[in-house]
Amino acid sequence: MARQKTYTLIVVPDHGSPIARYRIPRKLLFQAGAAAMFACGLLVAASFQYLQVAKDAAENRILREENLSLRGQLQTVRRRVEHIGTTLERVERFDQKLRAITLFSDTERSSANGSTSVPPAARPNGTEQPGRASSAGSSASSSHLDRLSLAAGRQEQSLQELTEYFLDQKSLLASTPSVWPARGWVTSDFGQRLDPYTTDRMMHEGMDIAAEPGKPIHAPSNGLVVYAGPEGNYGNVIVLDHGYGIKTLYGHLAEVLVKTGDKVKRGALLGSVGNTGRSTGPHLHYEVRVNGIPQNPRKFLLEE
Repeated sequence: MARQKTYTLIVVPDHGSPIARYRIPRKLLFQAGAAAMFACGLLVAASFQYLQVAKDAAENRILREENLSLRGQLQTVRRRVEHIGTTLERVERFDQKLRAITLFSDTERSSANGSTSVPPAARPNGTEQPGRASSAGSSASSSHLDRLSLAAGRQEQSLQELTEYFLDQKSLLASTPSVWPARGWVTSDFGQRLDPYTTDRMMHEGMDIAAEPGKPIHAPSNGLVVYAGPEGNYGNVIVLDHGYGIKTLYGHLAEVLVKTGDKVKRGALLGSVGNTGRSTGPHLHYEVRVNGIPQNPRKFLLEE
């Protein structure tokens, strides 16, 4: 039988004690080494596994925190979207009220585009369970935002129409001859009268305002001078075009201080009272015509 190979371990103690010898079989030593290496491998594998688990746990914690943060942000966005929807509804009601006040309606636009208010079914109700996936909520919010964007666009167009309407009304008011062009006393009103030269009953298409010669004549509203010069029986004449089909005429002037093509503002000096043309005394003959039809100037005057 072959002799088993061994290793001898010699232990030398202190203080003169006898030396101890231990015989260790090579096979046992190899087995112990293999066991130690296996244990080290298990330890290294366990360490890697622990580090991976710890890393996953940290990532999961970060993801949970981000998820909570995103849920909070989503709730905030939903509240803001709901607030915007409510605001749009108030703006739409105000828009409708303005249109009712100004009689500026557009039924074709309303029927084509529909209401700008947000349907109740589209509003977030806050009943979604925390455990549900947020993708459905995000999709609903996105769709809701699209509807709000369309509603806002329609409302912007409507308000733009109203703005243009009010600007047009402002321009119309500024172009309406609503103040006296000269101060004096009315010697002949608009309507039928006896002609001072022929004593025939004739239509007087304006208003005669008697005043001292040279008294200033002012523009009763914004306008464009379309004529300034002599005009037969009217003597020296100024004609203003105020837009919107409104024109005014000033006759028998002593002096004309504007020229054709001038733009004038309400209150601008046009000329002075005179006695030119067919006139029985110094006065201003004042006419207002709308689309060429003579109108009673008193209808436009805001003050007496």
